Amino acid sequence: MGRTPDAADLDREGPIPLWSQLYEDLVRRIEAGEFAESFPGEMEISEQYRVSRHTARAALRQVRDRGLVVFGRGRAPRVAVQSEIDQPLGALYSLFASVEAAGLEQRSIVRKLRPVLDAEAAERLGLRASDRLVHLERLRMAGGEPLALDRAWLPFAVAAPLLEVDFTRTALYAELAARCGVRLSGGTERLRAVRPSPALRRVLGLNADGAAFSIERVAMAGGDPVEWRHTHIRGDRFVVSADFSAHQGYQLGVSGTDLPANSGGDGQEVTPRSDRL
Repeated sequence: MGRTPDAADLDREGPIPLWSQLYEDLVRRIEAGEFAESFPGEMEISEQYRVSRHTARAALRQVRDRGLVVFGRGRAPRVAVQSEIDQPLGALYSLFASVEAAGLEQRSIVRKLRPVLDAEAAERLGLRASDRLVHLERLRMAGGEPLALDRAWLPFAVAAPLLEVDFTRTALYAELAARCGVRLSGGTERLRAVRPSPALRRVLGLNADGAAFSIERVAMAGGDPVEWRHTHIRGDRFVVSADFSAHQGYQLGVSGTDLPANSGGDGQEVTPRSDRL
């Protein structure tokens, strides 16, 4: 356990504002694991450090905006889950399994599950605009905190049985195999860093400086597209990794144009040769 802070922890005569010093000390204590069970509120911090509640409030605002502590109406503040989800490039995987492999509980809030007509999604799937699709939209949670807003479209002729599934605690690809007899064989994906809209920030619980990845993918079964998915995932909780060798390098592309396998440079768009999420 760390020592209990007192007034001596802050330099009250120096040029650095008290709220900034308090913020830095709170970050230090968070990183040291002092608040595993609970995080103190504004009044408790004010008393511990012998500062005004205005100073405590300013420091807590910075802690909150950095995403280190979660504050909710009617709930005690708590240290945010900081575990990252590490995904390999060019590998077939389940986000459901990857979240739980990181030691976090996986849960989804199902926002939409219904048959739809969607011309753009139908085109991505090689279908006519008049063909019905199954649309699934989920807010993916990891360790009780938002991780990704996930939207998927599948041909109705293939995926109609999925309309009966409760996706709160199950994986789309597992249900696609079990109920529809469809197993994925590969696909293509594009990942970009994006600046989230205010609405997306609210859904994902991002602060004003938080970033996100946009992931678009077409998944294949045999030679047929069976899913188009567009996912926005928190940049502070998601890491993309790759293995490489001196001979093979990476498989990269820029704006859909193939490059030699060992090409590199800024502004590249990673295009794995297998489906993701």
